[in-house]
Amino acid sequence: MAVSAALETAFCYHCRTHHPVEEMRQIATRSGKRWRCIRSIEATQGDRAKRDAFGKSITAMHQAEADDRARTFLHPLPHR
Repeated sequence: MAVSAALETAFCYHCRTHHPVEEMRQIATRSGKRWRCIRSIEATQGDRAKRDAFGKSITAMHQAEADDRARTFLHPLPHR
């Protein structure tokens, strides 16, 4: 059974989320080619206020994920 192209995803190194490949572009970085979502690419091309707002929202999302991981690591659920 063939996998549908609509189900293929790639990991965006900028927002650290999987997106459909159709919403992604490969970007050349110093460490090689990486996938980045079109939303994050377009956000960086706006004016400074929009870039800053997008960056702050991504930073807040990353911080929340890091806090959740730390909380899980430091206070794991008891085993039953």
